[in-house]
Amino acid sequence: MEDIDVSGASSGKMQNGNGEHPSPSATSEADPDEHRTHRTEEISNVDLSGDNSLVVDISDALSERDKVKYTVHTKTSLKHFSKPEMSVVREHDEFKWLHACLEENENYAGFIIPPPPPRPDFDASREKLQKLGEGEATMTKEEFQKMKQELEQEYLATFKKTVAMHEVFLCRLAAHPIFRQDPNFTIFLEYEQDLSVRGKNKKEKVGSIWKRFTQSADEVLLSGQKDVDEFFDHERNYLVEYHGHIKDATSKADRIARLRKNTADTYTKIAGNLEKLATHERSKEYQKYLLKVSDAFEKLRKLEARVATDEELKQSDSLSYFARDTQAAKDLLYRRMRCLANYEAANKNLERSRARNKDVPKAESDQQEACKKFEDITGVARGELQDLKKRRVFAFKKNLIELAELETKHAKAQLALLNSTIAALKDGNY
Repeated sequence: MEDIDVSGASSGKMQNGNGEHPSPSATSEADPDEHRTHRTEEISNVDLSGDNSLVVDISDALSERDKVKYTVHTKTSLKHFSKPEMSVVREHDEFKWLHACLEENENYAGFIIPPPPPRPDFDASREKLQKLGEGEATMTKEEFQKMKQELEQEYLATFKKTVAMHEVFLCRLAAHPIFRQDPNFTIFLEYEQDLSVRGKNKKEKVGSIWKRFTQSADEVLLSGQKDVDEFFDHERNYLVEYHGHIKDATSKADRIARLRKNTADTYTKIAGNLEKLATHERSKEYQKYLLKVSDAFEKLRKLEARVATDEELKQSDSLSYFARDTQAAKDLLYRRMRCLANYEAANKNLERSRARNKDVPKAESDQQEACKKFEDITGVARGELQDLKKRRVFAFKKNLIELAELETKHAKAQLALLNSTIAALKDGNY
């Protein structure tokens, strides 16, 4: 099986191991599910402007039929690591394991746990590639080559995006003053062998669903709880409303990206039909005219596809990420409200114990423990929520500026293409 190096994929090039562009036959014979990348698309959804004592990136990734293997590269000057530089190979389930370890650690109850990266989903691209292979016999060599390149670019864009999402998760942890010290994170980064992490079985998946359902029900019960701190009372109401808005915005941004892609696909169909129509024309002049228009639509397709990719990366993906990050902040506020409810329950239990003069030492101990937990989580949570706001504003501002610049660039390219095509058709220069 031949690995396809896509380190130059950002410039629209694909190369095989010899540095040559693969031929249609070679690519169709190779397994389309195995790709390697040495670069990831930049997803500017976190502010990582901290120190460089721990720098983590995904230097390489290999997509196989049923999994993706990520090479995690680490450079550090922190003393609790065994080496200053290391590389390990990890799979998606190991990222999920790390997130679960952080989420289940009670010491981190006051922190916003960075959302886990989504599971890689290449089913749509793989299905299209498979159908293309099955229909190769009915296509001309040029048609097959064109379709193959389009589908490969779509597959690689999805692949690079999921790699970037996994990298962002690790960078968030590395930039955090507490999470970077976590023992499980250290193991994840420096243990060179397989972590032997398995995915959840059916029983565990049901348990996770039940846990989330129980939390949702508990949130409803706690919604009537009056918060003693105005800051957190405001944050709770704000995040509930904000989360609804950002989920709606994410859905609409995804729809725009899909429509952009549909427009690009339509340009392809128009170009193909004009090209076929030209083969039936007896007039050489009109034949050249149709081919010129067909070529213009094909170039428009490429520009429209780039617009769709940029909008998805800079807009849809950022909104999706912060929708999940906002949910993590809501989970933090839920844990704090649960601690507050436990603290108030411990106060009432202490009053009853003193009134009955029974089990007073135990009730006092429980009350002090509940008080300490609540005060600890409150002290940490305030800073975490303020940091989320700064990070979100920084990311949205950066992404929207970059998106506007890219939209302007693509619009100018489209206008120049249309003007040159119209001028050529008027002058008969085709």
